[in-house]
Amino acid sequence: MADTSLGSPEKDPQDWVTGDEPMTGPQRSYLETLAREAGEDVPADLTKAQASELIDRLQGKTGRGR
Repeated sequence: MADTSLGSPEKDPQDWVTGDEPMTGPQRSYLETLAREAGEDVPADLTKAQASELIDRLQGKTGRGR
């Protein structure tokens, strides 16, 4: 039986095929929540990859999502 406890490997957001597309609605919504808790602003023109990286940073700052 395969060990699935490790999950799937994560790909660097900069390597995503769609990473240059505008961030998604769910990303924007979650970023706005995280940014409010962290006392930061969310730039309006983030790509999917940039939004993902900002989510990771803000999750670390707020203690959410981990």
